[in-house]
Amino acid sequence: MKKTDEDLLLDVRGLEPPEPLERVLDMLAVLVPGQRIRMLIDRQPHPLYGILDKNNFRYQVDTLADYRYEILIWHKD
Repeated sequence: MKKTDEDLLLDVRGLEPPEPLERVLDMLAVLVPGQRIRMLIDRQPHPLYGILDKNNFRYQVDTLADYRYEILIWHKD
């Protein structure tokens, strides 16, 4: 993925479901090609992965040292 713009930070740590999912879906609606969402969350958002797969997005999940997750999301090329 060619990164052309700044990442959009979405920190949803500590929020109860379904708020993290609702917030990332709102951000996906305004994400432009070349931008990425950097989502910080304290649990694996498994329902999100299916939504991303079905809607032409790619993602990368990294486990952070504090057992939280960083998920990078971008448009498929």
